[in-house]
Amino acid sequence: MPSAPHAAARRVVVGAGAAGFFGAIACAEADPGTEVTLYEATAHPLAKVRVSGGGRCNVTHACFDPRELARHYPRGGRELIGPLTRFGPAETVAWFAGRGVELKAERDGRMFPVTDSSATIVECLRRAAEGAGVRLVTGCGVRSVKRREAGGFDVELSSGERVAAGRVLLASGGAKGGAGASLAEALGHAVVPPVPSLFTFHVDDPRLRGLEGLCAQEAGAAVKGSRLRQAGPVLVTHWGLSGPCILKLSAWGARELHAADYRFTLVVNWAEPASTEEARSALEADRASHPRRQVSTANGFVIPSRLWERLVGAAGVAPAATWANVSNEALRSLALQVTACELAVEGKSMNKEEFVTCGGVRLDGVDMATMESRTCPGLHFAGEVLDIDGVTGGFNFQAAWTTGWQAGRAMARP
Repeated sequence: MPSAPHAAARRVVVGAGAAGFFGAIACAEADPGTEVTLYEATAHPLAKVRVSGGGRCNVTHACFDPRELARHYPRGGRELIGPLTRFGPAETVAWFAGRGVELKAERDGRMFPVTDSSATIVECLRRAAEGAGVRLVTGCGVRSVKRREAGGFDVELSSGERVAAGRVLLASGGAKGGAGASLAEALGHAVVPPVPSLFTFHVDDPRLRGLEGLCAQEAGAAVKGSRLRQAGPVLVTHWGLSGPCILKLSAWGARELHAADYRFTLVVNWAEPASTEEARSALEADRASHPRRQVSTANGFVIPSRLWERLVGAAGVAPAATWANVSNEALRSLALQVTACELAVEGKSMNKEEFVTCGGVRLDGVDMATMESRTCPGLHFAGEVLDIDGVTGGFNFQAAWTTGWQAGRAMARP
């Protein structure tokens, strides 16, 4: 058994993802004399960092106002305002720049390494951890963490080995049945059951078949019978619908859609922000101005032409019909197809290789200035193990950097 002083100086981090790595680095850099060991149950640390953003790694978002940034978190946004003030996107950009990695902002605010490769971020984190003296142990999970009466913790590893630590950081992600949540519960913390947060919708509808890869840039989507609604690009995929609008809707509606078993009616406005009445008026104007024009090619909205043709057909208008042949009833039907297109959703898929959940350790049991447990001194949390999740666009990684940095700095204390 390690001697008491040595054990008190040791810091154990559970989970070698973005939050765990960042927390371990922050701790080791804040106090070079601290022994920091990072345990990862799998053989692949930083796995989600590697696959995020299609392999480019969406590091953060170019929103530098903490209050505005917090609005992009369906859960945990209010509690994140203070932490984001101390370590937000500006500090993230500076942290990576100080280690030789420059980030760039795209038009939609997403920030990536200028190399457009997630390997750049992975290697940066690995170098920083190695330089700070962090010990990384892969293929070794944590079975239990028990509080010592005299302070500190006894940590049992999956190998059967036991180590003592003065402080422990749980950063093992938010997947259902994840080690972090069960360890937190065993130490007296309430955990909100995790459910998927960012996912795409399964839709099998003749209006969309064969349109894979098509993107409606100015669209809106709502869940019928609820207050859930978002706007933004909608992408047609082989399985249904995706894109920023759908992913945001899935995040804000994570629990409601889970309760519905991911079967519901989606209402899409392909001409956002036009209302049905505004669309009908625009169509009437087109009919009056261009009676001889073929409807299937007379697209007065910012709707992809192939999709427009499908909507025209779904409204009961013949492919070769001109505006002069369109009845008032067909025109009203077309206005509805354009602005209130109802689609049956019958399931979901996770967004590419990324998996984000809502749920986790309840935030009222955590001191958000230090990410330390309010009931178990010396126990800290970071990343998805907490009941914090953001929409797509770099917000989830920013929460990982923010909570990891705060937890790591606090863990460097005696």
